[in-house]
Amino acid sequence: MQTLSDHILDIAQNSIRAQASRVEIKLQENITKDSLVITIRDNGCGMDETTVAKVTDPFFTSRTVRKVGLGIPLFKQNAEATGGTLKIKSKPGEGTTIEASFGLLHWDRPPMGDIAGSIVILVSANPEINFIYRHTTEKGEYTFDTNEVKEILEGVPLNDPEIVIALRQMIRENIKEITQTS
Repeated sequence: MQTLSDHILDIAQNSIRAQASRVEIKLQENITKDSLVITIRDNGCGMDETTVAKVTDPFFTSRTVRKVGLGIPLFKQNAEATGGTLKIKSKPGEGTTIEASFGLLHWDRPPMGDIAGSIVILVSANPEINFIYRHTTEKGEYTFDTNEVKEILEGVPLNDPEIVIALRQMIRENIKEITQTS
């Protein structure tokens, strides 16, 4: 995974496999504090303490198709390379929260990548799931909530090609507005 948006996509897909009906993705950037915190919270099936303790091991996976699971271990490694941390909280039947903190300006922090593209991929591939994306900077906050978008669209599907293009552009413009420096 070369960008943070790749990590977000990977972790959110874990939430989808865990049968979540709601996935919250939160980015908090603070240049003054040299801090970036990415939190992904779901209401999926959750994990017991034993599984939580194992998920950062690259040779552990709950999948039966392959023998390794690199997503969370790489996310942790990238966070720690910037002086940050990765925390996982989970309870069976309640869901999972993964929080990774990074040194925002650290040279080892992966680039953001196409956050808008990753969010739109998740939404268009899983229109039945409520995705909430919240991005906060010192300049402001932007929130994208699929339930709100569905109300506005009045029945037009989230995976309609024209809607997908419009959503990607809308998210990009709103992110740009709160992340641009003067």
